[in-house]
Amino acid sequence: MEAFEPFLTPGVTGIAVAVLVALSIGGVIYALFQPLLSGNRRRDKRLSGIAARPQSAELRKKVGDGDRRRKSVQDQLKDFEDRQKAKLQKQNKASLAVRLEQAGLAWERKHFIYLSIASAVVGALIGLIVSHNILIALGVGFVGGFGFPRWFVNFKRKRRFNAFLDELPNAVDIIVRGVKAGLPLGDCIKIVAKEAREPVAGEFRKIVETQVMGISLTDAVGRMPDRVPLAEANFFAIVVAIQQKAGGGLSEALGNLSKVLRSRKALQRKIKALSAEAKSSAAIIGSLPFVVSTIIYVVAPDYISMLFTRTAGHLIIAGGLFWMFVGIMVMRKMINFDF
Repeated sequence: MEAFEPFLTPGVTGIAVAVLVALSIGGVIYALFQPLLSGNRRRDKRLSGIAARPQSAELRKKVGDGDRRRKSVQDQLKDFEDRQKAKLQKQNKASLAVRLEQAGLAWERKHFIYLSIASAVVGALIGLIVSHNILIALGVGFVGGFGFPRWFVNFKRKRRFNAFLDELPNAVDIIVRGVKAGLPLGDCIKIVAKEAREPVAGEFRKIVETQVMGISLTDAVGRMPDRVPLAEANFFAIVVAIQQKAGGGLSEALGNLSKVLRSRKALQRKIKALSAEAKSSAAIIGSLPFVVSTIIYVVAPDYISMLFTRTAGHLIIAGGLFWMFVGIMVMRKMINFDF
């Protein structure tokens, strides 16, 4: 050791340590990437793919036909979904006549205008009788003329859509049983048009009437989401369109669709049950300021009248209403779920 002491200077020791570290790192890198560098992994992957490939020509032909058919169905489904999305986007900006039809109201535009005028007059009279203030009466009349008729149409429209969702799975089950019994799809739709409850029966009657006019079954069913802009109606139209173009077991496809529709309905009810407590809390919190203000006005009107007689009180009321509106919108966003 004494003979090597002249060579064990700090510089030589540092170089030796650096060389050893470099060799160690190189060994670790080689051990990690050796399979990739040698090509063994690519070889094993290629051999596994060859082993999994069907051996006979008949099996390879079946697999190829299945792949081509699956790709064709996927392309048709994507094209149909794109067209249906475009239609649904138009439905979001539907005209008044379309919304009246979707609500199940046999009204014309003039009937809606008559209702708006009557609501405005009644609202103005009620506001004038209660407040004896012409500005308040005009405000109530404005709300009655422009708000109440639209709320009524939207209420009827939503209730009709809910009734449609409740009955559609039963209609699909009728079609499934008819197809399994050997009936054509058109005859099964006629049975639904006669036996189902409204509004499903009415929508399927329109499909039958459209076919009588010479339009194909696929196009006739494809028009149903225009009248009932719901995802469930769109699902039914897609299944029928794919089956008519690509073939396949219609009863199995519609049976799966019926299960999906019932599962969506069950999920919707579960969401309503879970969010009921939050909605109740939001309603109580939102109504509490108005209830307390009314009680104070009855018990001590002089105490709260400053809010209505002074400019500072008006500003306080405006600020409070603004922040209440913000809070209500936030709570509404938190307890409303899309599914």
